[in-house]
Amino acid sequence: MTAQAMQVGGHYGMRELRDLYSKYALRALGAAVLLHFLVIGGYYLYQYFSEEEEPTLNVRIMKYSELGPPPSITNTEAAPQVQVTVPVAKPTVGVPVPVPDAEVSPEQTIATQKELSEAPAPSVGTGTGGNVAVQQDLRIEDEAPPDFVPVEKYPVPIKIVQPEYPEMARRAGLEGTVQVKCWVDKEGKVKKVVLLKAEPEIFAQPAIDAAYKWVFTPAIMNNGPVSVWTSVPFRFKLSK
Repeated sequence: MTAQAMQVGGHYGMRELRDLYSKYALRALGAAVLLHFLVIGGYYLYQYFSEEEEPTLNVRIMKYSELGPPPSITNTEAAPQVQVTVPVAKPTVGVPVPVPDAEVSPEQTIATQKELSEAPAPSVGTGTGGNVAVQQDLRIEDEAPPDFVPVEKYPVPIKIVQPEYPEMARRAGLEGTVQVKCWVDKEGKVKKVVLLKAEPEIFAQPAIDAAYKWVFTPAIMNNGPVSVWTSVPFRFKLSK
């Protein structure tokens, strides 16, 4: 195809497209205007028909002559009577009946504390005629205190006993540390020892045995002795 033919063909196609563009643009503009008119008109029609009429309030002005007389102050209405339900059957009360003196039981007397203390104690047996011995001097030890007890003054050791160095550890040249927890009672005596740490284990028992022999000043709280737990470290070291 020559350049002249291409130029002619291109000129013809552009004119046809320009004619079709103007025709369809007018149609689209008309459809858009109609659509907007229908949408906006439908909205205002809906608002018009959905509006409710405002209620009208009719006020009637009465004249003073039409009012009745005021109520009387002295002649008040009686209070309404309230009905109280009455039980059908009245409660019956027992009638005392005299009893002959022969049937009356003698008066019971209660023994005094002195009479009770002087009375012999009943014997306790096993059922076969044996006797049971009762220990008079029975002492119950106090329970161990909790791990933390608030005190004003902590116990201070006044008697320190050094643990014995194990012979096997001495020969082997071993050294170590032991940490124990002692329960110090209100008198400052060690009642119980708990092992916390022992490195190595061979030093644990000597440290526990020595801790039981320690003596402390009692811990003080509210101007009185209390029993507490206290930690005691032991260091096992060979002398050079």
